[in-house]
Amino acid sequence: MHRSLPRTAIALILVLVPAALAAQIGTAEYAARRDALAARIDSGVVIAFGGRTLVTDFSRFFQLGSFHYLTGHDEPDAAFVMVVRSGHATTTLFVTKLPARTAFYYGQRADTATLAKEMGVQARSTSALAAMVDSLTATHLPFFQLADFEDADFAFADSLTRGQQFIKALIAQHAGLIVRNAHQMVNQLRAAKSPMEIAMLRKAAEISSAGHVAVLKMPQPQHEYEIQSVLEGTFLALGGERPAYGSIVGSGSNGTLLHYMLDRGPAKPGDLVVIDAATQFEGYAADITRTIPVSGKFTVPQRQLYQLVLASQLATERNARAGMSRAASVDSSVEIRAAGLAKLGLIESVDATYDPPDVPVGGGRGGAASSGPKQSSFWMIHGISHGLGVAVHDYVASGPNYKEGDAFTIEPGIYISSRMLDVLPDTPRNRAFIAAVKSAVAKYDMTGVRVEDDYVITAKGLERISTAPREIAEIEAIMAKRAARKP
Repeated sequence: MHRSLPRTAIALILVLVPAALAAQIGTAEYAARRDALAARIDSGVVIAFGGRTLVTDFSRFFQLGSFHYLTGHDEPDAAFVMVVRSGHATTTLFVTKLPARTAFYYGQRADTATLAKEMGVQARSTSALAAMVDSLTATHLPFFQLADFEDADFAFADSLTRGQQFIKALIAQHAGLIVRNAHQMVNQLRAAKSPMEIAMLRKAAEISSAGHVAVLKMPQPQHEYEIQSVLEGTFLALGGERPAYGSIVGSGSNGTLLHYMLDRGPAKPGDLVVIDAATQFEGYAADITRTIPVSGKFTVPQRQLYQLVLASQLATERNARAGMSRAASVDSSVEIRAAGLAKLGLIESVDATYDPPDVPVGGGRGGAASSGPKQSSFWMIHGISHGLGVAVHDYVASGPNYKEGDAFTIEPGIYISSRMLDVLPDTPRNRAFIAAVKSAVAKYDMTGVRVEDDYVITAKGLERISTAPREIAEIEAIMAKRAARKP
């Protein structure tokens, strides 16, 4: 059984986190988002499907990101059709009524009359959807689809959804009908955050930060799931809807696995724990990572890697302002980490390269010799930024420079594991690389460090909205005051 949060920790969290926001995103903002999409389309028919009723009772329903963004309607089995003529849109929401007996278990869904009044759209039963769409094919307007995939990261694999099958059947019935993808247009709308969206993101980040503070104050854990329990219990206690993604609590070697979510392993004194966990609030996701020592004190090698990662994050922050280059800010992080890795003996030099696995060695296109990727990238294997919003991996505005309204993460990491050397192909270049770094890798082996924070760019500049402690001295000072673990 998961342990409950100590009362002293709850009291501290309630001081740190303000009362839940009373304001929510209103129907006018959702209507404005649909109008903005209509302006981009000019004339056409948009068909979108929301998420389906869950097939188990082990979780609650959460709406798909783009459907929620455009409607705010968070009940399952819904769809909408937006007919746009010369930039002016008429939206019809299609909803599915529950059988009476089922409603006694789960509660009745809003009826069409109520939805029409509250949302300012037309509302009909989903039984009328196919006939309406079929009739709209006679208008010869272009058709657009918002596919009902769970996550854009895996959209290519979602071909059997209700929406995808509906569109396939529609095309089969109407030869020559072309249905275009509307996601790119919606993604660009989602990228620029409104003041209310930023308020929701701030709240999600505040609650998430409080969860990380609670972990620093908990008695020394013996298992990863104890940390997960404190994190997620704090999120719920402070109004978070759910974890924004699967909580990652990786101790020791598990901290070198980027998406480790088992959270069942031991937490041993001497290990670092990579904790990548945050909550979702009113549909908006935070994303925070902290790396802390189980014992409460960093060892010298751990301190060296941690300071290097934190310095690279701070460099990116300094170069992330409206009008500044996104690529240059990322490059500043890479340069600092590469120089640090070379100083620690984990790469031969900042420009040294290696031969990666699963790539032909000895020649590129046309037989030209391949220079190979830099050795520094071998130990920092992921990008350091992504957008935030109604998805934890949301979108950022197009263009090379940061813009006001951007919401994003900065999350540099370094992951050292001797097992990674074992997968390198046996080439002269790799043998030299391994020989040069072998002793240093043994010193830092099985150590992962990631520090991730959330940011928004407003008229005042860059704002870090996640506030969990990240300096070594602050982390160790808080952990030094932890209560003793009870038998």
